[in-house]
Amino acid sequence: MLDTLEVVTTVVVGLMVGVEFSVAFIMNRILDALPEDSGQLGHAYGGRMLGALMPFWYIGSLVLSAIWAVAGWHHHGAGLVVTAAGLLIVSVVMSMLLLVPINNRNKTWTPDNRPADWKQQLHRWGRYHYLRVAVIIAAFTLLVAALT
Repeated sequence: MLDTLEVVTTVVVGLMVGVEFSVAFIMNRILDALPEDSGQLGHAYGGRMLGALMPFWYIGSLVLSAIWAVAGWHHHGAGLVVTAAGLLIVSVVMSMLLLVPINNRNKTWTPDNRPADWKQQLHRWGRYHYLRVAVIIAAFTLLVAALT
């Protein structure tokens, strides 16, 4: 049973890392290169779509990691799993304090109602997102290492 939990947790966190990596290094660059208002509208749509999905994915990844840490407490790699869960907590806190407030504003913007500093706000979100991606990559790496 613990083996299944380990694999499921690692796959769920790995997929989350892949999505967030793609947003940071592929999707945002595509959206920023679109003409006129298309990029901003794409960012707003992405904020609505992923903003509805990602909280469940982040919390689910954290819960799975915590269950693994408790269930595997006396097994090899438990410290790595606990540290990974700690990093996932950091990613959730970062999301709530830094990224979600910007995303909540962004997802309501249209070319008619967006603020004058909308590009700066999206760039700030992007910088925070890069940092969050680094945190979840570190958590994923620790989970993979705990498998060995």
